[in-house]
Amino acid sequence: MSRKVLLVGDGAVGSTFANDLLQHTNVDELVITDVVKKRPIGDSMDLEDIIPFAGECNIHAGEYSDAKDADVVVITAGVPRKPGETRLDLVNKNVKILKSIIQPVVDSGFDGVFVVSANPVDILTTLTQKLSGFPKNKVIGTGTSLDSARLQVELARKLNVPVAEVNSMVLGEHGDTSFENFDESVVAKKALKDYDAITADVLNDIEADIRQKGGKIIENKGATFYGIAMMLTQIVSAVLDNRAIVLPLSAPINGEYGIKHDLYLGTPTAIDGTGISHVIEAKLSDSEIKKMLNSADKMQEVLAGISLD
Repeated sequence: MSRKVLLVGDGAVGSTFANDLLQHTNVDELVITDVVKKRPIGDSMDLEDIIPFAGECNIHAGEYSDAKDADVVVITAGVPRKPGETRLDLVNKNVKILKSIIQPVVDSGFDGVFVVSANPVDILTTLTQKLSGFPKNKVIGTGTSLDSARLQVELARKLNVPVAEVNSMVLGEHGDTSFENFDESVVAKKALKDYDAITADVLNDIEADIRQKGGKIIENKGATFYGIAMMLTQIVSAVLDNRAIVLPLSAPINGEYGIKHDLYLGTPTAIDGTGISHVIEAKLSDSEIKKMLNSADKMQEVLAGISLD
């Protein structure tokens, strides 16, 4: 059976993801589409040059109609965040773009898994599910996976341990209301709170650094794309290979954490060939539960102001 991916959006994130994907899993066909029609043509030709090293793949530019027999549609299309702009500032611009993508993809007969990476990712993942009418398990957002990777790197650096020894996550919105699960974090099989070097001030500094890192990268090079492209590769590879993994992703909330809103939010999520196999309700302290509820409330406020007509 052919393994096919349609990539919608061939900017910095999309093209980096395409390169990463081809090097990390077997793909029979990769179709790239973008509003700038020449770019996918050039990118497809450029990516062909790695086939001798990465394996056979039919790589070409295409249209939304190519989704008809795809296993996964990856959406990175959208207006990028500018310096000083929040992810939520992008809502109206990127909702309009999203609407123009979802309907023709669904009309093609697509019956695979949507993976959303455009910002604000929790909002756009929620809207992808509503606009498509797909089962919730077949719509996935990258959520707080990138934030969590940044947190793991920062804690490893602070405590001088390998990143693989850090078990800590960022949860909630991929944005200003996100929070770190410091109360439950474990580093090198030891509770984070038991490290003498980890004071309240240090945790506050880490939280600020994680939240500001994306903006600093954008200030210096215009966009962030290496980390999120690799997260997309992890997700799509797991779906294509039917390999069970757990990441903090934008997942459909159904009463977890006491949240009553119908939306997607960053929480530990198990995925496999079916998409989302189940949503994991992380054990959180009372103060962290309040932060999760606050994040959900803020997302619902934004969703309430969006018209899908």
